[in-house]
Formats: sequence, structure tokens, C-alpha cells
Amino acid sequence: MSQQVALNLTSLLVVSFGANLPLGYLREGVRKFSVSWFVYIHISIPFIILLRLHYGFGWGIVPFTLACAVLGQVIGGRLRRKKA
Repeated sequence: MSQQVALNLTSLLVVSFGANLPLGYLREGVRKFSVSWFVYIHISIPFIILLRLHYGFGWGIVPFTLACAVLGQVIGGRLRRKKA
């Protein structure tokens, strides 16, 4: 793996995680299964897909970006619960 590919993959995963931290925080403050709840969960997905396609990554990277997004949601939600 070249350095550029490694850098692109790292930035994709960091964006996937980092974008979902505040969204998980916000999601924790709304009623479960409400429209806002669904929006906070799914709003980052198109941007992550666009970035993945821009970098030229295939479907094999999707599980890693999904795992980072879920981790960001979970940690963001926990941060809000600890604050309350």
C-alpha cells in the first residue's frame, strides 16, 4: 500500500468517525425513532460515500467506514449521557 493510499484511507476513516461524534451526541437528545433520530444517524452516509468514491476505494472499505461511523455515534451518545 502506497503512502498516498494509506493517507486517503486514514482520512476517510477519521472523517467517518469524526463526523458521527457530534451526530451521535445530537441523536442522544431526541426521541428514539423520530425523524430527527433517523436524520442524525444517516446524514453523514452520502458524504462518506462521496469521499470513498473520490479516493477510489471499492466496496471492501465499506465495513471499515461503517464501523468507524457506528463507533462515532456510540461514543458521541455516551458523551451526552455522561454530561447529563
